[in-house]
Amino acid sequence: MFLKLFTVFFFFFNLLFQSQETTSQSTNFTYNDGFNPPTDLSLQGITTVTPNGLLKLTNYTVQKTGHAFYTKPIRFKDSPNGTVYSFSTTFVFAIHSQIPILSGHGIAFVVAPNPSLPYATASQYIGLFNITNNGNDTNQVFAVELDTIRSTEFNDTDDNHVGIDINSLKSERTSLAGWWDEKGQFKNLTLISRKPMQVWVDYDGRTHKIDVTMAPFNEDKPRRPLVSVVRDLSSVIRQDMFVGFSSATGSVLSEHFILGWSFRVNGEAPPLALSRLPKLPRFEPKRISDFFKIGMPLISLFLIFCFIFLICFLVRRRRKFAEEMDEWEKEFGKNRFRFKDLYYATKGFKEKDLLGTGGFGSVYKGVMPGTKLEIAVKRVSHESRQGMKEFVAEIVSIGRMSHRNLVPLLGYCRRRGELLLVYDFMPNGSLDKYLYNTPEVTLNWKQRIKVILGVASGLFYLHEEWEQVVIHRDVKASNVLLDGELNGRLGDFGLARLYDHGSDPQTTHVVGTLGYLAPEHTRTGRATTATDVFAFGAFLLEVTCGRRPIEIKHETDETFLLVEWVFALWNKGNILDAKDPNMGYECDEKEVEMVLKLGLLCSHPDPRARPSMRQVLQYLRGDAKLPDLSPSDFSGSGMILGLQDGFSELGMSYSSSVFKGFTGGSIADSLLSGGR
Repeated sequence: MFLKLFTVFFFFFNLLFQSQETTSQSTNFTYNDGFNPPTDLSLQGITTVTPNGLLKLTNYTVQKTGHAFYTKPIRFKDSPNGTVYSFSTTFVFAIHSQIPILSGHGIAFVVAPNPSLPYATASQYIGLFNITNNGNDTNQVFAVELDTIRSTEFNDTDDNHVGIDINSLKSERTSLAGWWDEKGQFKNLTLISRKPMQVWVDYDGRTHKIDVTMAPFNEDKPRRPLVSVVRDLSSVIRQDMFVGFSSATGSVLSEHFILGWSFRVNGEAPPLALSRLPKLPRFEPKRISDFFKIGMPLISLFLIFCFIFLICFLVRRRRKFAEEMDEWEKEFGKNRFRFKDLYYATKGFKEKDLLGTGGFGSVYKGVMPGTKLEIAVKRVSHESRQGMKEFVAEIVSIGRMSHRNLVPLLGYCRRRGELLLVYDFMPNGSLDKYLYNTPEVTLNWKQRIKVILGVASGLFYLHEEWEQVVIHRDVKASNVLLDGELNGRLGDFGLARLYDHGSDPQTTHVVGTLGYLAPEHTRTGRATTATDVFAFGAFLLEVTCGRRPIEIKHETDETFLLVEWVFALWNKGNILDAKDPNMGYECDEKEVEMVLKLGLLCSHPDPRARPSMRQVLQYLRGDAKLPDLSPSDFSGSGMILGLQDGFSELGMSYSSSVFKGFTGGSIADSLLSGGR
């Protein structure tokens, strides 16, 4: 008997305790007359309540979030591990966008474990999640989104849809916004139409079916839901949760409103009294009229100024990129570059892309638009039109040359007394920067002999292997370029012909660089293969010794001749003292000695004593042995070579005929240093 009384007492006590516990929980509520004052609502972010009671989730502030939660927790289960009760909610919303055809981001009805979402972000996350927690099961958030932006990262199908979200913005199921009328026909609804619309969300705790239904304002709830999915929310929704709304803005200005709201657990949400709901504000068209009165004239004036500026820009641009095009150039059309392409390739011939400057012009690095081909553009001033047709024909002919030790000439461009020659770009620059003035990077002997062989091969090609004899006229270290594998490539071949064609009749035709000019060339002005061999001899000494062929000591006004210095060391029996100390001691001394003697032989004052480039190449490759030579063979009576004068004649030649030959001093003065 006592046990029965104790059981009854315990049952009533437990029932009383549960009834007291549930007094702090809510199972239903209704907002028919607006949300003012918002005593049961927690407002966060930019959410406010308007004076007439509208819940205004967002305003015209960009990249912000707005939240409104019912402050009392809702009991969704009888125990933490129980099954979620059935629940239902309905609300009326409206979205007003400042631009009628565009919108910010949408609205979401939310069931969350807390009455706030402090870590949620704006824009496409609609104030629900952020880039880190989107998709995490620990969120325990159920939401119905009314989305007005298509976010491809969330697999959105369009920018006007309704979706059911569980812990993620990748919806479980979505549908185009709309409703099914009594005849079973689907009709579209535009979420940003500025018109109020009603939404119903229903969850069946027994079947786990979630239904979302929409309809225009003043329409009854359609029989057929818009979106349906079967999902058990027991693992998502806790025993006590909070319900509310979330919204966010992006870069487009828009406002989101909730006009009325009701909610119920274990039953259908109470219907809203639509006639009692607060009214939306009137969106005045006055802004548009003001825009047309003030904005349109300003825009028209702006467009007129833009049109005038565009005309001036096009005229100036046309003048800027104007080119000369004569009738005879049509046959060379495929070899001609447009100046505009070269201008953009070199970024306007800026100083930072200047590779070098010398007697034949300035060279700029460039990258061709479209093909991304790296090029070098040489700008050569040429005021005279005399012989230009012949020279361009030679340029096109030279462009057909194909040899691994010649810098490929791709084509040309001509404008305003200026000729532009386009070459392949050589990434390691010119050889001279590795030889003089304590270079940062020096070449060892193997690298130098490789360059020497390459230049000799290229010069032999010009003299004997090409379809016609080409005289280079300016063989020197600064005209030898190194490609990516440090192969020597001879450049500027044939360029001296431009000065022959366009020279003043009152000046000499001698073109070249002091120290590389053969004596007979300075006397007669006639260039031959032998004058190129003479320059190659100076080049051999230059590369091996690491010194310029001529150096002027400005303090004493003395002239240093490299060929005389090497010859003097040879005469003393220590010719190897002439080699460049910067290239180290790991070298073939016999090969170095042979190259120095070959350089002296090629630099012989008598052109008849110089070898041809075919012979030079044979000596360098080891296919033929250099004749046994001694200093006496280059001076005195000339028993072997039949000469009357030795190298002493060379120094006198430079001090007299050479300087007198350059009457204008335009080339001699600028090239004494041996630069470009």
